[in-house]
Amino acid sequence: MDRNSWPLGIRPADLATVAIVIAVIELNVTVGGGAGAAPLNAEAYILGAVITLPLLLRRRWPLQVLWLSFAAMILYYVIDRRNISPAPLMAVPVYDAALAGYLAWAIGLPALIMTLGLIVVGLLGNASAVVTLANFLPSFAIFILAVALGEVVRGRRALAAETARRLRLAEDERKSEAARLVAEERLRIARELHDTVAHSMATITVQAGSALHVLSKPLAGASGGSSPRASTAPNGSSLLSQPPPPPPDAEKLQDALLAIRETSKSALAEMRSVLGQLRGDAGDPGAQPATADDALGLSRLPELRDAVTAAGSPVTVTVEGEQAALPPAADHAAYRILQESLTNVLRHAAPGTPADVRLRYEPEQLTITVANQAERANVPGTGNGAGWSGGNGIRGMRERTATVGGTLEAGPTPGGFAVTATIPRAAS
Repeated sequence: MDRNSWPLGIRPADLATVAIVIAVIELNVTVGGGAGAAPLNAEAYILGAVITLPLLLRRRWPLQVLWLSFAAMILYYVIDRRNISPAPLMAVPVYDAALAGYLAWAIGLPALIMTLGLIVVGLLGNASAVVTLANFLPSFAIFILAVALGEVVRGRRALAAETARRLRLAEDERKSEAARLVAEERLRIARELHDTVAHSMATITVQAGSALHVLSKPLAGASGGSSPRASTAPNGSSLLSQPPPPPPDAEKLQDALLAIRETSKSALAEMRSVLGQLRGDAGDPGAQPATADDALGLSRLPELRDAVTAAGSPVTVTVEGEQAALPPAADHAAYRILQESLTNVLRHAAPGTPADVRLRYEPEQLTITVANQAERANVPGTGNGAGWSGGNGIRGMRERTATVGGTLEAGPTPGGFAVTATIPRAAS
């Protein structure tokens, strides 16, 4: 049973405590005779049990229960006095009051009732002062122990709470420091990417455009776009000056330069998006990186296919099953896996190696397979592809697949290499 469901917060331990106190008080009632004591009868026993009832509420109202116990003890002495000690009844409320921080009341009320008891017994009794003090000494000791125990427990609880608070503050500071270091590292990476990679990509774009401009001039002349120019020979005869012939494979060269320019422009745009994310989120270190490039999904597969084909490796795409949209994170991961796999074909396979891309849509998942059937260059004969030119491409694909709850396998096949990724279609 939940402790909060007990009436008035009374717990089984409180019932046990009251039962023990009743037993001790009834024992005191039995032996508590002396001068002026009321007769031992049922009324004495009943009153001894009734005055313990406020202890049931000790957890909810510790100070009020201490006052009630003090008043009940005074009423007991007035109505049907037996020479019993107030310690059995008031020791528990005194402990609770000290534990709750009411130290002055926990000391004052027991001291008051013990002083009144000494005066009354001293006036009515015939015992000497030494004997009277000796009789009261155990009660004094019980009250002192109750106050001391309550204060010690309160101090330990306060110390534990303070320690927990300090630990929370230390943990918060550690997280803040870690977040600050992450933010600084992101800014550093953003600066490095801007100063190196982004600059290089911009240079590639400009150089490819310049090469296309230079290459287009002889092609235009060869296509008849300009007329021959007349010149005069040394002997006065007229000669026709023909434009220089186009270089061999000029059209293929132009297509390659176009692919370089478009790919570098696209990469530069993506790089700027990444730089914006790194710099924009740096002000909030605890925030998760934004996914502005989630637009890079399977919808851009045709552009990727054309770019890789123009770069020299024909790409064939086959779609099986009912094609459906994926969650943004999974869609982006699928595109990146295809991009890395086809890039690896360009980097590691022999020139002109065709690549087969197969997308198999199933009810619960999407399976992506990228394979080439040609001898590979610079590819060690490993079973998992981890040693592909010593790079981190396949490792990165595995990590990216794992972030969306999927799996990836990569390795040599008879006569080629294959990458197979399985991505759940449900949002992670």
